[in-house]
Formats: sequence, C-alpha cells, structure tokens
Amino acid sequence: MSHMFVPGPVDVAPEVLAAQTKPMIPHRSKDFEAIFKRTEEKAKQLFFTQYRVFQATSSGSGLQEAGIRNFVQESVLSCINGSFSQRWNDVAIANGKQADKIEVDYGEAITPDMLRDALKQKHYEAVTIVHNETSTGVENPVKDLCQVVHETSPDTLILVDAVSSLGGVKIEMDAWGIDFLLTSSQKCLALPPGLSLGAVSDRAMAKAETVKNRGWYFDLLLMEKHRLKDSTPMTPAMALIYALDVQLDRILEEGLDKRFDRHTAMSKAMQDWAIAHGMEPLAKEPYRSKTVVTLKNELKWDISALNKFLQTRGMRIANGYGKIKDLTYRVATMGETQLSDIHMLTAAMEDFMKQA
Repeated sequence: MSHMFVPGPVDVAPEVLAAQTKPMIPHRSKDFEAIFKRTEEKAKQLFFTQYRVFQATSSGSGLQEAGIRNFVQESVLSCINGSFSQRWNDVAIANGKQADKIEVDYGEAITPDMLRDALKQKHYEAVTIVHNETSTGVENPVKDLCQVVHETSPDTLILVDAVSSLGGVKIEMDAWGIDFLLTSSQKCLALPPGLSLGAVSDRAMAKAETVKNRGWYFDLLLMEKHRLKDSTPMTPAMALIYALDVQLDRILEEGLDKRFDRHTAMSKAMQDWAIAHGMEPLAKEPYRSKTVVTLKNELKWDISALNKFLQTRGMRIANGYGKIKDLTYRVATMGETQLSDIHMLTAAMEDFMKQA
C-alpha cells in the first residue's frame, strides 16, 4: 500500500473508494435526494454549524470564487501569508473587485493587531482569511481574527478557507462567527478530489441578495433554492457524494475530538523529529499547522532524490510550494494517516540520511 504524505490528494480508504462504484441513479430522484440531505446533515457536525452546507462540484478554489462573487460587490480585504491566500486575492481582482491586502512574509501569521489596524483605516464588505496556509504550514489564529472583525467592523463578513484543515482541526463556525467556511474533499476529509463543501451564515445569504452579477454556476441563492429541495441546480458529482456519505460516517465513528487529537499528535511527532535532526518548521509557535508540516530544508537535501528513495518504500512527501520550493519541504499529517505511519516515514528519512 502506498502512503501519500502530500497535502492533497491524500490516501483514500478502500471502502470509500468502493462507494464510488455504486450504480448511478437519477439525481432528481427521491433516492438521491435522501443521500444528499444525509450528507449535508452530517457535514454540519464537521463545520460546527446550524447553517446550510453547500456541496459543490469543484475544487476549493471554486468556492473561493463563490465567496467573492456572492458576498462582495466592491471592496474586500485579503489576508495574505502564502500562495493560497494570495490566490483568493487574485480571484477577487479577476472578478473586478477592489481588493486591498494585509501581507506578511511566508512562515508568518496574520495577527489580530494587523487586522484591527486595517479595518480602522477603511470599511470592507468582507475579509478573506485562509485558516491553514497549505504552502507554509501556518495556522492563522482565526478565532481571534474573527473577534477583531466583530469588534471593529461588525457588518464585515468573514470568509474563511479551511481547505487543508477542516476535518483535522476543530473550527467552530457558529461560535466564532464565521460567515462563509469552505473546504475541499481531497485533504483532511480523505476523499478523492472534485468536491468542495461550503457553509454559509444567514447574514451572508442576506448580503448575497444585494450583490449583482453573482454569476450562475456559483450563485449561492440559486444553490440555496435547490438545496431546500435536497438538490443542486446542475448535475452533482454523484459518485463523490456516495463516497462522502460513507466517509462522514467513518469520521463521526472515529469521533471528532479523537480525530483532532490524532492530527495534533501526528504533526507534533513530525515537527519534533525534524527539530531533533536540525530542521526547523517554517512556522513559529503557536502558529504551526496540525495538518501540514512545512520544514526548512536546512540539510540542503535534494527533495527529488529524497522522494525517489521514499517511493521505493511506497511513500511520497511534497516539495515546498511556489517561491519556497526546495528551500522547504512539506509532510501532510492528515486524513487517513496514523501516528504509526509518521514513525514509518521518519525511519525511512533516517535511512535516506545515512546514504546521502
């Protein structure tokens, strides 16, 4: 069996893969609508929300665009600390919005003081934040950032990308006051790529009613009209919904707190091993991700050579992303991965060090 320690796509359990082979049924049938309703109800537990959860046929980037198109008419503030938070800013600009930004170096987190200062300078319809920056292994303090928005600019919507963390880290949408929380199937949820989930608050839906040119494919008002009938405006990714149904049962059976603890333990084990061998995490405490460990390549390894070696043992890690490629490497501690798998990986990396 292969072990993917890359931050998506990750390993998928055999029974979840098998669920995709169920026969197709009409997506406008009561049979499929029952499954669709069931997956939403279970997903609400993962999002810690009483609100609606949309199931969209796209990657997480699609729902980044949905957030911009539905909740921003003119002005948005992008919090940027890596490649994927930058992508959300790029999406906003590509959609003709006035997108200002707070930007920090890779490896740094967005702090409450930075956000407070920016919100005092100008009013924004929404702020975009990536909870877990997949490129840098930084977990932004989203709970604290939400509090700043509520105190400083209460009518500003809070849009959060949790693509590489939701399902591996506890993110309390309603308690923290998040308006739009999105994730992808291929990371902590341990599903094949192609599905994204997005939960939306009532006040965000009310704001969408005032926004013009929301588009069609990602028009959340159109999606809501169909969601209320346990359906979608367009043909959904039915095989992935079948898989989601099975995987959500498995996640809930493990227990959310146990699952979160497992991700924390795996990331700590990987970080502790790296530090002991002279490689510091790029992120500083207390902002180190629990799902993507990004390590400084201080031993100047040839990451391609390392991966070739690991592949002989059925394993694979990820190089750094974008401008920190080769300067860093990434180990995903998410999804189906267990602590024993991390120990297996570090043992193999030690063997690589002996031959390097």
